[in-house]
Amino acid sequence: MTLLANKVAIVTGASSGIGHATAKLFAREGARLVLAGRRQAALDGLVREIEAEGGQAVALAGDVKDEEHARALVERAVDLFGGLDVAFNNAGGTGAMGPVPEMPFAEWRDTLDTNLTSAFLGAKYQIPAMIQRGGGSLIFTSSFVGYSVGMPGMAAYAASKAGLIGLTKVLAAELGPKGIRANAILPGGTDTPASITNAADATPDVLAFVEALHALKRMARPEEIAQSVLHLASDASSFVTGTAFLVDGGVSINRT
Repeated sequence: MTLLANKVAIVTGASSGIGHATAKLFAREGARLVLAGRRQAALDGLVREIEAEGGQAVALAGDVKDEEHARALVERAVDLFGGLDVAFNNAGGTGAMGPVPEMPFAEWRDTLDTNLTSAFLGAKYQIPAMIQRGGGSLIFTSSFVGYSVGMPGMAAYAASKAGLIGLTKVLAAELGPKGIRANAILPGGTDTPASITNAADATPDVLAFVEALHALKRMARPEEIAQSVLHLASDASSFVTGTAFLVDGGVSINRT
């Protein structure tokens, strides 16, 4: 039996990386999907991949900082598939980096809006739809940065990702009586197009440094992180809510 049979899910940041891998996994596990990202062409390609494997998905490109986009994603789920059971609010970015005194306020604000406010907007519209279904699972992509580790130059990113954990805990407390669970995953270094190890100027030394930060001495594949998201989306985690779920390859505890 598939873990997400008869479930409807929204996945943001689905164009690539963790969101892309999670969308494909959700579809294989029976979910019908509404996919969001900035690049319509990439989303359309993902829809074709999912449909080729017998799944169902629709794509709606847009900006996760736009409240109307958050509303439209939920409306698409309800209108096309009958409701909403799971939302993986995954979209985000590293944003502005550098010492706090040198960081322009506009860049600080944009990072918080991209990583934190977008999650608030998503949840704002996802929650009523889940209540109509009698429950659901909200999942957010946070980070070990700002939770177990402080990295110089990453104040905006750390603040936004730590804020997601606070949001998750409050939502879990508010929504538990309504049958809605809220959890955050905290991935370690993951081999995605957006990773610093895949930047145009990245050297083998950069990859070696990042891998060495982890107890497992390697980076994650997006598909590995997706498995953890699936756990939180499915009934396998039916008594799990309010957690900051480290999926970090031991980077938080490693000192070697």
